[in-house]
Amino acid sequence: QVQLVESGGGLVQGGGSLRLSCAASGRTSSGYAMGWFRQAPGKEREFVAAISWSSGSTDYADSVKGRFAISRDNAKNTVYLQMNRLKPEDTAVYYCAAGPNLATMKFAPNLWGQGTRVTVSS
Repeated sequence: QVQLVESGGGLVQGGGSLRLSCAASGRTSSGYAMGWFRQAPGKEREFVAAISWSSGSTDYADSVKGRFAISRDNAKNTVYLQMNRLKPEDTAVYYCAAGPNLATMKFAPNLWGQGTRVTVSS
């Protein structure tokens, strides 16, 4: 059984940066895509970013393009989300996710982490 564990959330001032990490443990395999979603208070969970197994392809929500960067280290079974120029509207619980490929990650990941909270003050 594979588990995803996020870390790196916290409180940051608007304009600041945070780096989230998500480590996969257990019976991990190769070839899976990974990504990040977020859920703000009172809103539905939304896609943020995803990355293919080879890191050759990435996908971002329009709201974070140019500010966030997703990367991964397959040797460590870890995916990262570097968040720059944070805005109060980025405040949410951020969830790590995994899925069979980049195309389906945006809509139907099949594994989720427990989430890490990010709060951006104005």
